[in-house]
Amino acid sequence: MTKLSVNINKIATLRNSRGGNTPNVIQFAKDVQRFGGQGITVHPRPDERHIKYQDTRDLKPVVHTEFNVEGNPITSFMDLVLEVKPTQVTLVPDAEDAITSNAGWDTIKHKAFLTDVISEFKSHGIRTSIFVDPVLTMVEGAKNTGADRIELYTESFAHDYALGNKSAIEPFVKAAELSNELGLGVNAGHDLSLGNIKFFKEQIPGLLEVSIGHALVSESLYYGIENVIQMYLQRLQ
Repeated sequence: MTKLSVNINKIATLRNSRGGNTPNVIQFAKDVQRFGGQGITVHPRPDERHIKYQDTRDLKPVVHTEFNVEGNPITSFMDLVLEVKPTQVTLVPDAEDAITSNAGWDTIKHKAFLTDVISEFKSHGIRTSIFVDPVLTMVEGAKNTGADRIELYTESFAHDYALGNKSAIEPFVKAAELSNELGLGVNAGHDLSLGNIKFFKEQIPGLLEVSIGHALVSESLYYGIENVIQMYLQRLQ
């Protein structure tokens, strides 16, 4: 079964919009796990506009499933990850002012940088994943950095699938097949939803984990978080 890691950034966004501590990010993470979620993902950004660095520290003792921390490995992010020591760190090439992730790494151009970063994290026992587009050369480049996994950036699939174009899955299938051949684990995330996750999961060989936040939280406004998590788990079986 593909694991469901719930990205709770949007809960922090809602909290921050009014100040205070409602909704409570820590309690939400506990509830996600109690309802069957198999991981918690956070993506702290330098401006802390949603998840704050302190949230990441506070979550560490309560996440008893997989804890995945995403971000661009600037110095402050690296220091945070090395302090918290999550299960997995996912490297994402965000610009500091990016609204959301919008591209994967050029793993060839940035090979030396990524290799150094990954070596540092792995020396502390942290599993490493690189956010990549479904491009075979980028998958090969990820392998050459020493990463444990890739996370396929799935926005293009989600956009085209919503328009009825099922062939949009093809580059993702090829990228996953190559990853399996190279011994890289395969994760995926970005704009995956209840509407497309079953098809995506059925087509992608060896899909280990999906990270879903925006759609999952939005769907929960209608169906409730416990119901939505169960709906995802059913589709991921």
